[in-house]
Amino acid sequence: MAEKKPDFVVSDRRKFTDEGELRTDVREEANAPPPSSVQTGTIESDHPPEPPSRAEQEAQHKEYRASGKKLDDMLAAGGHGKAEDFEMTFERLVQSLYVSALFQLGVMHPEGEAPRPDVVAARQTIDTLGVLKEKTKGNLTPAEENVLQNVLFELRMAFLEITNAITRAPGPAANKPVAK
Repeated sequence: MAEKKPDFVVSDRRKFTDEGELRTDVREEANAPPPSSVQTGTIESDHPPEPPSRAEQEAQHKEYRASGKKLDDMLAAGGHGKAEDFEMTFERLVQSLYVSALFQLGVMHPEGEAPRPDVVAARQTIDTLGVLKEKTKGNLTPAEENVLQNVLFELRMAFLEITNAITRAPGPAANKPVAK
């Protein structure tokens, strides 16, 4: 079977190596667009990048599905379950964000390691779930709505406990020297 060549080319236009050295093998394109928000890690609201064409989107989606099918077949052949076991659902999305927030709050952590809470990231993840709740209002099944409400309630309560513990002023005993 002949190997199909992709309809696109990926070129590394980074100006620096992993070690921070200036690369000399990168050619500057005359009419090169500014780096996209994906490359720079920023969101440019004044000049959002042009969306891919319909044909590009369809080709990319087709290739994505084919690649996912190959992966599913490999996992099934290895005895790791059926494709349906790995299919993304709304409940799995909520569960993924829930687990991420638990790690960010320090409630969950790798065995043998101390918890390292990141309350700012946790708040953003919890707020993301809140945005999902608002934007999907009226479009969820009762089970999906229930999962989302329960997860939000649990995470907000955990967030309150942790932020209250962090912001609680030390009591008068904290300033006294320890008797020996």
